[in-house]
Amino acid sequence: MTTLLISHPASLNHSNGPGHPERPDRLRAIDSVLEQEMFQHLVRVQPEAAPLDTIALCHPLDYVEAIRNASPKEGLVQLDADTSMSPGSFEAALRAVGGAMLAVDEVVTKKADNAFVCHRPPGHHAETVRPMGFCIFNQAAIAARHAQRKHGLNRVAVVDFDVHHGNGTQEIFWSDPTLMYCSTHQMPLYPGTGAVSERGDHDNIVNAPLRAGDGGAQFKAAMESRILPRLAAFGPDLIIVSAGFDAHARDPLANLQFTEDDFGWATRKIMEIADKTAQGRMISVLEGGYDLQGLSQSTAAHVIALMRG
Repeated sequence: MTTLLISHPASLNHSNGPGHPERPDRLRAIDSVLEQEMFQHLVRVQPEAAPLDTIALCHPLDYVEAIRNASPKEGLVQLDADTSMSPGSFEAALRAVGGAMLAVDEVVTKKADNAFVCHRPPGHHAETVRPMGFCIFNQAAIAARHAQRKHGLNRVAVVDFDVHHGNGTQEIFWSDPTLMYCSTHQMPLYPGTGAVSERGDHDNIVNAPLRAGDGGAQFKAAMESRILPRLAAFGPDLIIVSAGFDAHARDPLANLQFTEDDFGWATRKIMEIADKTAQGRMISVLEGGYDLQGLSQSTAAHVIALMRG
């Protein structure tokens, strides 16, 4: 069993400014826990920066170039109320997309069984022409289209258990019947999307919102009643997990009460469907998670599940 851990030091050079919850220490906390002996069999690789034409599978080139041109030589530039760029941000964003592309390439060609892409900035709020919510490029969505273009896969699904709804992935997938987006998330909460009634042009969007205070029992019920059956019926050739860990009870930005074991459970259930429909092909990309202890413990549980531990 080969699980790839894909990361690059450039991710540490992206800054949203002092006191911002989406900070480099997030990756340092994950790196620290993944240095434990139980993770010694992870295959650790670094990605190249994504080429701009691959990012253009989801974001127009003029948008990509506008982001590049906004990159400051010093200090910070605000892209929206929550999202900034520092001098290292553009490379970090390119490497994050490159990591997701590499994960797809290695898993689809059977050089690895699955992969966890441990990069920042996150991506699932980034819409076609709009950075928002700490996100610049939508690496999960780009990875899905990359799998179709380069490897000829027909159907790709993204499953998102971040506490915030991935409005960007939903918007990009909305009218494409070959792509499915499934999400559990707290509602009401930023960004205000993710109602059950939001189903896409081809019934290819599946939202299962949770209420503040809900915990593992409600999460499992939502997964088993709404997400997993629809995912299995779609029959994806590849599953991409938008792995946000901010539904953990310790997280300061929301009010769900998950434990790290809940993330391990969800990972295993999604892997079961990947085994049935996608020859086991599954990759995971890091999204949110802002309490360092909750983030690191939840990531560990997620990666152990990927390793079939």
